[in-house]
Amino acid sequence: MSTFTMVHHTAPHIPFKHSDEWNAAQAQLNGTVHCDYPRWIEVLCHDINVHIPHHVSSRIPSYNLRAAHKSIQENWGPYLNEATWNWRLMKTIMTVCHVYDKEQNYIGFDELAPNEASPITFLKRVMPDYA
Repeated sequence: MSTFTMVHHTAPHIPFKHSDEWNAAQAQLNGTVHCDYPRWIEVLCHDINVHIPHHVSSRIPSYNLRAAHKSIQENWGPYLNEATWNWRLMKTIMTVCHVYDKEQNYIGFDELAPNEASPITFLKRVMPDYA
């Protein structure tokens, strides 16, 4: 379940916004990521990957998430962040997306504290680069 949370809320291209720049509607639509997983995972996890509607309204029941997402795609598609799960996505999230920086959005621990970054260095070495 933690993988879903990381994928939904951590992507290198999604910046945090300071209160003077933040817009609720924009944050609901493109401040999170919809990620398609293999269908058996989606069924097993009750469509938890269909996440953007949850940010629009937490009152949307899980059995209506796909219909709500389809409607959001049809009306607001250009504003959405969507991805397909793959190893490259996980490697990016696990090795890059850690600490927020206003200029770069996210930077890795290995850039901030190279002497303490052996777990990140290990993941970069062993996780595949292919999708």
